[in-house]
Amino acid sequence: MGKEYRAKVFKSGNSLALRLPKELGLKEGSTMVLREERAGFVIEPEDVPRKKLDVSAFWGKAPGLKLAPREDFDERPSTIAAREAARKAREAE
Repeated sequence: MGKEYRAKVFKSGNSLALRLPKELGLKEGSTMVLREERAGFVIEPEDVPRKKLDVSAFWGKAPGLKLAPREDFDERPSTIAAREAARKAREAE
């Protein structure tokens, strides 16, 4: 079992509130889910969907940037042969 914390329940307007200790590391404004189970209550952070980064605005911002060659696979022999044939054809002209 983990570390034990004590918290007080107090009245806030027409509701009851539970003040959680700072040591729990929760962020201000975060949403929590309270679930009633057989043994008591379970309080856990709400699952927040990950934000996606829109990179469409970055296209063309670095015209001098050269991509590194991919080295995670070997080139096919047919591709190498085709490139060599095209090079020889250019040199023959």
